[in-house]
Amino acid sequence: MPATDRIRDHAGQGATTVAAHRARRRLRADRARQLADLLRRQLLTGGFETGTLPHESLLATDYRTSRNTVRQALDLLRSEGLVDRLPGVGTVVVARKYPHGLDRLMGLAETLHEHGRVTNEVRTMGPAPAPGPVADRLHVPPGADVLYIERLRRLNGLPLSLDLTYIPLDIGTALLGADLENTDVFRLLEAITGRRLGHAEITLESVNADAHSAAVLEAPRGAAVLMLERLTHLCDGRPVDLEFIRFRGDRISMSGLLHRSA
Repeated sequence: MPATDRIRDHAGQGATTVAAHRARRRLRADRARQLADLLRRQLLTGGFETGTLPHESLLATDYRTSRNTVRQALDLLRSEGLVDRLPGVGTVVVARKYPHGLDRLMGLAETLHEHGRVTNEVRTMGPAPAPGPVADRLHVPPGADVLYIERLRRLNGLPLSLDLTYIPLDIGTALLGADLENTDVFRLLEAITGRRLGHAEITLESVNADAHSAAVLEAPRGAAVLMLERLTHLCDGRPVDLEFIRFRGDRISMSGLLHRSA
């Protein structure tokens, strides 16, 4: 075989080897991500009662995968701040997320009452001209004053969410002297109006924390936060509460029960 052909053949074999190596790495990364998803679920539901995960070799056996894949999955969970590796101890749970249901209309304190005490730090509160999109959704004249509230909400003393709230002023005025530090706005709205809340339209997405939000939530600047936009109506259909809520994504998980329509 001529030298040029041998060189070309060798180069081809090298390319094949590199491609195969990349394929193996990609497959291991896929499997690690799948394993991390399964372990994360157990972490969030208290599946590791002792607070320590099984040894890597046992996890590899249980999930029929390699120890390298297990290590990569644990690295993913560690990057999320859910676990850490301690010398002589192993992989331990260092953080937890609290469940927030999306199938019932409740305030944060009502939702998380089993997990501790929710307190509110009112950072800003007062009348403000309604921006166009706010006026449109609350059915008030453009530029009309609404009550604007900004609150930092904590669970057991830890920052959990930053809530920006807009309420029509004819209802919101009564909130000015209310105990917003210890009471959900939902309860106050029902007490003020004498009517039950009816339904809410929600949108949930992930956004990057701006400098202000990150500082207030004590999260890294640019960290992903869960943004819940919610427009709440009274039982008669009137919109009374438009909220933009930024949750720390490492401290909350959203869940709901869905039924398939006929």
